[in-house]
Amino acid sequence: MPRKIIDISVPLENTVFADPPGYGPEIEYRDHRQTAGEILQFFPGLTEDELPNREGWAMEWVRLSTHCTTHLDAPYHFASTMDGGKRAITIDEVPLEWCFQPGVKLDFRRFPDGYVATARDVEDELARIGHSLSPFEIVLVNTRAGAVYGEPNYVASGCGMGREATLYLLERGVRVTGTDGWSWDAPFVHTKARYAETRDASLIWEGHRAGLEIGYCHIEKLHNLEALPSRGFQVSCFPVKVRGGSAGWTRAVAIID
Repeated sequence: MPRKIIDISVPLENTVFADPPGYGPEIEYRDHRQTAGEILQFFPGLTEDELPNREGWAMEWVRLSTHCTTHLDAPYHFASTMDGGKRAITIDEVPLEWCFQPGVKLDFRRFPDGYVATARDVEDELARIGHSLSPFEIVLVNTRAGAVYGEPNYVASGCGMGREATLYLLERGVRVTGTDGWSWDAPFVHTKARYAETRDASLIWEGHRAGLEIGYCHIEKLHNLEALPSRGFQVSCFPVKVRGGSAGWTRAVAIID
């Protein structure tokens, strides 16, 4: 059987629905005609008539954060420390071995938007698919958010992974996780309501903050997880090497041999 590579990333594009207001990218597209004059500046005396079809080069100017599109978060994003007090590593320091490992998919599409998954939920799903976790496996969580990417309700969709669910994975040696939601945690609109009711600040970003205890990375804004089996595939999610960065964009793919 030939190797099959499945794209599990979303594109970088001008859309108001992939991020909260003010957090999305801005892409300026410049086509071959628009840039012809730029080539002339490099070569004094050159005219546009001497260029093939009077064309320059196609290029784009992009303004974005390291958390736009599919990206890998470094422990430094979650807090300044990890592993109980050590300096949190930045994205350029993440071990590459973490980023190419066997994958496991947890199907949590049955949980409603805003639900906070527990360790028991993880345990039950692993039992359902007949899998025991091994160190460094990459665990991907398929939520309801993946089906509404690009729609107005995307940022508020999908369940989140709570502190105990995250630690359940990390304590078994997992160091990279992923979700097709906007965040590893439950969408903020739901956490906001829970915080308003309880005034318990520990509910805010609880899955991320698990990195204070055990350093890890997670991929956010994955896509097409429905196309993956529960196990039997490799995940590649090498991040762009942003010096001292909290995250790096990744063209995440799943590989089935």
